[in-house]
This record gives sequence, structure tokens and C-alpha cells, in this order.
Amino acid sequence: MSKFIEDFKKFAFKGNVIDMAVGVVIGSAFSKIVTSVVNDLIMPIFGALTAGADFTSLKIVLSQAVLNEAGEVVTPEAAITYGNLIQNVVDFLLIALSLFIFVRLINTAKEKAMKKEEAAPAPEAPKGPTQEELLTEIRDLLKAQK
Repeated sequence: MSKFIEDFKKFAFKGNVIDMAVGVVIGSAFSKIVTSVVNDLIMPIFGALTAGADFTSLKIVLSQAVLNEAGEVVTPEAAITYGNLIQNVVDFLLIALSLFIFVRLINTAKEKAMKKEEAAPAPEAPKGPTQEELLTEIRDLLKAQK
């Protein structure tokens, strides 16, 4: 049993597992931001462009719902709700587009920062003696030794 616990500690407290856990938490928080951007900013614009089209109501009814005398559903309708698929595809495309734009803006900002960093002049190293100066110094030292 102690071997099991030891192996679990090695696995659970490795840097990779902790990094992955942090990534999942950050990802879920970021997901809320992306969902808000799509639902609160993009979907209203998309709805205005498509005259408020709601794809979720599109379906092919295979059999109607059966109701009793009180109007309660005894057997629900059987339907292929292809509108949900269309709506989910539209949502996915809008979310993917939003993420693409967001990542592209971040990458553009990084590239500009890197170019600015590269353009900054590097501090100059102090100049050393020239080859002639070194040879002259060596000659003088050799003369002094004789």
C-alpha cells in the first residue's frame, strides 16, 4: 500500500500535473470570457444581420405528440432537431473566430514588443587595444627584459 501512495505522490505532485491543473482552471475562466463575448457582443450583431433568426426551432417531426383529454403530454413528439446542430455550428464558428482574433491580437502585440526590443541598441562593449598597440607593448616588454 505504501508503494501505491508513494507512486501517487510522485504522479500528483509532478510539475506537469500541477501545470495542467492550473491550465484547466484558467481555461474554464477564459471560457466564460469567450462565451460572454460571443453571447453579449457578437450574437446580437449576428442576430441583427439575420433578422433574429433562431435555428433551434428547426426540426423534422417524425411523429406528433400524443395528448390526453387534460392536454398533458402522454407521448412526446419524435423529431429530428437539425436546428440545434445548425445553431451549435454557428456558435462554434463564432467562438472560433473570436478566439482567432484574440490570439492574433496578442501575437501582433508580442511581435511589436520583440521588434521594439530588437531595435534598441545594445550597449557597446568597451574597446580593447588594437593589434598594433598589443604588438608594440609586447616589443617594449621584450626590450625591457634584455
